[in-house]
This record gives sequence, C-alpha cells and structure tokens, in this order.
Amino acid sequence: MTQGTMWAMEKSAPGPGLTRITAPIPNVGPRDVRIRVTAFAICGTDLHIVEWDRWAESRIKPPLIPGHEFTGIVESVGSEVALVRAGDRVTGETHIYCGLCYACRRGLLHLCKNVQILGVDRQGAFADFVVIPEQNVWKVDPKIPEEIAAVHDPLGNAVHTALAGPVAGLRFAVFGCGPIGCFAVGVLKSAGAAWVAAIDKNPIRLELAEKMGADRLLHVERDAVVRSILDATGGDGVDGMLEMSGSAGALRDGFEVLANGGRVSLLGIPSKPLEIDVAKEIIFRGATVQGINGRWIFDTWYRMEALLLSGKLDIRPVITHVLGWDDFHQAVELQRSGKAGKIVLVRDRK
Repeated sequence: MTQGTMWAMEKSAPGPGLTRITAPIPNVGPRDVRIRVTAFAICGTDLHIVEWDRWAESRIKPPLIPGHEFTGIVESVGSEVALVRAGDRVTGETHIYCGLCYACRRGLLHLCKNVQILGVDRQGAFADFVVIPEQNVWKVDPKIPEEIAAVHDPLGNAVHTALAGPVAGLRFAVFGCGPIGCFAVGVLKSAGAAWVAAIDKNPIRLELAEKMGADRLLHVERDAVVRSILDATGGDGVDGMLEMSGSAGALRDGFEVLANGGRVSLLGIPSKPLEIDVAKEIIFRGATVQGINGRWIFDTWYRMEALLLSGKLDIRPVITHVLGWDDFHQAVELQRSGKAGKIVLVRDRK
C-alpha cells in the first residue's frame, strides 16, 4: 500500500465477481471514525453481490466496496469524536441510522427509514480501512477473540431473533442452520431453552447445530419434520419457531409445529411473496408473529457481549475456517459450496 491508498475488493461494474483494487483511503468527517480493518467475514449478502443476482442488480450501485462483518483498530477520529480514540479495538453496527426519522425518534434505530447499510449502500469493510460514524462504533472487550469480534453483526441477528420473547424452560424449532441459525441455537440454549430442534437440508450445518447444543437434528429431505417435532413434544408443538431460511416449506412446517399461543420470529428473507392461511395459522392459533430486522441498537449488543463474556455462549464451533486476505476468492467459493460454517479472513494470516 502506497501513501494515501489502500487494498480493497470492489464491485467495479455491474456483473459477477469482485476486483482487487488500489483505492484512496477514505476521508474522516468531524464525527467519523476510520478503522484499520484487521479481520472480516463473508456473509450471504456478500455472495449476492459477488454473483450479481436479481437483488444485487436492483440494489447495488457500483463502484462499491462490499463487506459489513468486520473488526479492527481505530486509526483516526474526527474532531468531534469522544467515544473512541486511536488504538481502540472496535467493530461496528452496520445499519447507519439517521436519528431523525419517525422510527429513530421513537428509539427504533434498527428500523430507520433512511438507513444506509455498510457494504451495500455505502463503502464497506473488504478493505484496509473503513469509515463509520461515531454513533455506530462498538468497542470490543479485550477478552473477545478476533474471529468472534469480526462476526458480531450476524451474531447480533441471532441474539435479536432468539431473545425476541421468553426462552427459559421453553421448547423451540430453528428452521435454517446457516451460521445465524446455528448461532441462534446456541443463544437459545445459553438462555435456558429446555429443548431445541434444528432443521436444515445440509448435513454439515446440522452437525454445527449439534455442536451448538441442538437436542434434535432433522433433515428436511430425509425426516418427517412435523411428525418428529410433534412426537417429541407430546403433540403440543414448540413454544417458539425461529425461521432463518426464507423457505416457503420451512414457514409452512414451522406453523404446523407451533403450539397454540406460540411465537414465530422471522429473520429469513423469502425470494418471492409467500401465501399463508392467516386464520388457521395465526388467528386461531393465537400466534405472535415477529419480523426481525438487524439488531436493537444497542440493546442487542450489550446482551451479546454479556453472553459471550459469561462463557455460556461459545460460537467458535460455527467458525469453521480462518483464512488470510489473500484467500478471498477461495473463501467465496468455499462459502458457496455449503461445505463451511462461518469463514473469517484475518489480515496478515498466511
């Protein structure tokens, strides 16, 4: 890296792939924090951007540096910044909120009408440096390892979803065991869930869910999911259903196994509109249905940190690969293959 420039992976133009570039180091405004990225992770959103699917084509405006799961060291701060200083170890809430809209002024910062998502709507963290507002910076406790600090964003999704209602002593089904689903299994168990079923079609993901404490593993193509859960719960069903996949089949099965009066927490995003029998599945069942978006800012972050520091939540089994930045394209292909959990890329790792 020469003076005034940095390494970055960029979506330089519409179409598949990312390009390794030398980019200008981003400037710092009076309330901004510039972070020297030390590790980042690849998530499903990044894969959509790499592959340039329908969603990416409609949302992304190249040139863009993707990446929103990261950690790093504060390199410099704006003149009005008071929360952090150079040398602090940090990560960031990647939903950049305005603070002025109707949602923000009611404390719903994660639902900001004018939200900008890091690495989607503004330049992201697949780079030597990233700049975010002071209000979005989160200081990382020194006892939290680098690879875990890099995945606070998706872990926060799991914490928000799992803890969106009562947990202790209750039974749950988690549909979709990607990294966030597996994290959610661990959060539920650490918060006192009595029984958790994990449902997916990928054997590797089910193995990771088991390592996170799942009591029952169900393969959607091999097992009678609904019957198995109803049998295991004496026909009553589960008290909570977490839908993390966006699958129409998972949503259908999830309502079928939900106990009367249970809660449904929806984080997975369907690829197209879905149909549901509202009378049968929601009204007569007395179900509470929640849409989960991002993380409560910053309530979720304090809960997440407390669970990690307590030792009750250990997400390391889900982080199956820790690679170097030079392995970026290998990491993308590995993530695409479904043969990995969470992949973290660490600066200077060979």
